[in-house]
Parts: sequence; structure tokens; C-alpha cells
Amino acid sequence: MKTKIQALRKEHRISQEELALAVGVTRQTITSLEVGKYTASLVLAYKIATYFGLTIEDVFDFTSEGE
Repeated sequence: MKTKIQALRKEHRISQEELALAVGVTRQTITSLEVGKYTASLVLAYKIATYFGLTIEDVFDFTSEGE
């Protein structure tokens, strides 16, 4: 699944560690999300979207599933 997490982090000038602490996961989890090796749970997706003031659909691209 593609995400906009890395672009959003850069736009907001925050590190992976800062985002990880804010949403209650490890930096490695954020890294895995950014490179597509991990799919976020609904709860984590909500936390990340809320952190950036966006909807889940704004952060995560569900159309790339199965491609």
C-alpha cells in the first residue's frame, strides 16, 4: 500500500522518530510503512491521519492494492 507519510513528514519537518513517538509505534514501523513493507492497522492509520489533520484516505492510497 502506498502512503504519503514520508512526504507529509518532510512537509511538516518532523523525523520518523517524532512521528513514531506521537502515534505510539517504533521508528522502524514508520520506516516500514513508508517503504510499503507494512500495512497499518485501522487504529494506526487513524492516529497518523489525525496527527496530520487529514483523513485516512488522504494519507493512504487504497487503489494500489494488488498492483
